[in-house]
Amino acid sequence: MLQELLCRRRDVLMILPYVAIVQEKISGLSSFGIELGFFVEEYAGSKGKFPPIKRREKKSLYIATIEKGHSLVNSLIETGRISSLGLVVVDELHMIGEGTRGAILEMTLAKILYTSKTTQIIGMSATLNNVEDLQKFLQAEYYTSQFRPVELKEYLKINDTIYEVNSRAENGMTFSRLLNYKYSDTLKKMDPDHLVALVTEVIPSYSCLVFCPTKKNCENVAEMICKSLSKEYLKHKEKEKQEVIQNLKNVSGGNLCRVLRHTIPFGVAYHHSGLTSDERKLLEEAYSTGVLCLFTCTSTLAAGVNLPARRVILRAPYVAKEFLKRNQYKQMIGRAGRAGIDSVGESILILQEKDKQQVLQLISKPLENCYSHLVQEFTKGIQTLFLSLIGLKIATNLDDIYCFMSGTFFGVQQKVLLKEKSLWEITMESLRYLTEKGLLQKDTMCGSEEEFQNNFHITKLGRASFKGTIDLAYCDILYRDLKKGLEGLMLESLLHLIYLTTPYDMASQCDPDWMIYFRQFNQLSPAEQNVAALVGVSENFIGKKASGQAIRKKVDKNIVNRLYLSFILYTLLKETNIWSVSEKFNMPRGYIQSLLSAAAAFSSCVLHFCEELEEFWVYRALLGELTKKLTYCVKAELIPLMEVTGVLEGRARQLYNAGYKSLTHLANANPEVLIRTIDHLSRRQAKQIVSSAKMLLHEKAEALQEEVEELLRLPSDFPGLVASSTEKA
Repeated sequence: MLQELLCRRRDVLMILPYVAIVQEKISGLSSFGIELGFFVEEYAGSKGKFPPIKRREKKSLYIATIEKGHSLVNSLIETGRISSLGLVVVDELHMIGEGTRGAILEMTLAKILYTSKTTQIIGMSATLNNVEDLQKFLQAEYYTSQFRPVELKEYLKINDTIYEVNSRAENGMTFSRLLNYKYSDTLKKMDPDHLVALVTEVIPSYSCLVFCPTKKNCENVAEMICKSLSKEYLKHKEKEKQEVIQNLKNVSGGNLCRVLRHTIPFGVAYHHSGLTSDERKLLEEAYSTGVLCLFTCTSTLAAGVNLPARRVILRAPYVAKEFLKRNQYKQMIGRAGRAGIDSVGESILILQEKDKQQVLQLISKPLENCYSHLVQEFTKGIQTLFLSLIGLKIATNLDDIYCFMSGTFFGVQQKVLLKEKSLWEITMESLRYLTEKGLLQKDTMCGSEEEFQNNFHITKLGRASFKGTIDLAYCDILYRDLKKGLEGLMLESLLHLIYLTTPYDMASQCDPDWMIYFRQFNQLSPAEQNVAALVGVSENFIGKKASGQAIRKKVDKNIVNRLYLSFILYTLLKETNIWSVSEKFNMPRGYIQSLLSAAAAFSSCVLHFCEELEEFWVYRALLGELTKKLTYCVKAELIPLMEVTGVLEGRARQLYNAGYKSLTHLANANPEVLIRTIDHLSRRQAKQIVSSAKMLLHEKAEALQEEVEELLRLPSDFPGLVASSTEKA
């Protein structure tokens, strides 16, 4: 990436799977940008400019999630700037075979291959099997290495016996040792899997991860282990552990989870999506510095942040109720062994006798193949692709679209994936669907035989859907909701606008608690209660539902659920305290935070949708501000500080109270002074905060400079200029 930015002087796009990893990379690479003279730009959640700012001299390193990377590539193609992208790096390339996100990643890469012959693509993965298909799709060279900086030893545990995984042995494993840990009868009942014996062999001197099948299991296991640890563990880094507890209280307005209050003094914590991002960040930092020595976690940690361990224990060969896949297993055990810290890493999979055969297959079989999801994901896959191909004028008739499809990952695998219909038939069906839905139009009318030989063009609604990256399953519902909203938009509070930007897909998975629903509804002002009527839910309905009476009048479940979620978001924006909202609605704080992030991202999408439709001019003025509120969800004075990557609410409040009230203050701060002024701030974090703030400030200054030069530049169609060039000719 540095070679491309500095030597070849071209922009670079790095695509990563999760927002947390994007932010980790931004923090880590901003100091390179400051020193070496390039921009590091974040494209995640609701962040990112479309089209990206065109720089005069400095080049940009865009760091993006899969979804934002796709929008960025679309934007560069539309403005004729795709060739300015010299290199695209995709981490965790095997995700191309995973559902909707895989389909989006495939579309992004297929468009780059089709529209730019000078952009290099590098894909990386530790868990890929059918590499030939991907090679063919990406027209790529293949480099592979079995090198691992730290040796990994794999073990299986059945009852109290530990076996080493050995591919040369007859049944794939050889006897290693017996566990000789003195268990009391009480402890045997509490810990039938001997987890305490396995973890106490490594902690507190070394770190350990215990992967559990469910979130609840993580918390239970953390508590169970701590009940069995001796008081000696409390003395290890006692002062630092008290600081972690204090920090957690600071970022949560004085609140602290009951389980963590009990486990952290022992150096143990759970890690799953039920935690807020502030809490996760603090716990990860404490683990990385050795203050915490044991995490009980869900499988998402394996694909997320970089938290290696001396020993990784898999509590069971399951993720939720699903049996473990080979690539999930590889991702988890891959966390064992820390380069530069440990000389060896080990993984132990705990299994019951009944799962033995399946586990022996798991450890010996090859990794799962990667298959395209482009056609499986209709509204988020192939149809979205066709809409954008026509909208971007990459391919506008059936032949060109079919030719494009042949070059996709799906095109490479069509013989395996297509059983009943041909690629040609699927292409025609999808185009017909988009035309019937009013998103595409044919340029000329012909007989049915030739109906799809014409050129297509995108309609206004189609363009709005594609620009807003709206799931096509919801685009007409969104249009209707926004149209209906105009008839009686309630602006006395934010509730009506929040309802319009509450994500549809989260509403379909929601299961409201009716007593809470009724209580929250009664706390609204009459004007706010009127929003329910405006969106099609009567007060009568909520009251009857809460009291458990039968309801005659049919009300759309999704509207009711969506209104419930908008109550949560509205309460959160008013109180800016996830803990109190979590209590009020009896929902995990991590879920509420992911709802907030999804609403911020969707609000940004709805804004882009409205920008393409003249009739929605009023939303354009309102949604920009709402997106900002949803993105940061803090008191207004903290927003400038939270623009800096890695600064979350707790840290922003500390900085603000210490007198650092703006981006300029942070960009000019001395890291050494910051360390002395701000409690529990490491040198590395202080340097990253200053670098990120400097980077943002440079970007803003450069953008203003561009604007000045643009304003002072003589227009190319200036009257005298046109006349003199004609005379010269």
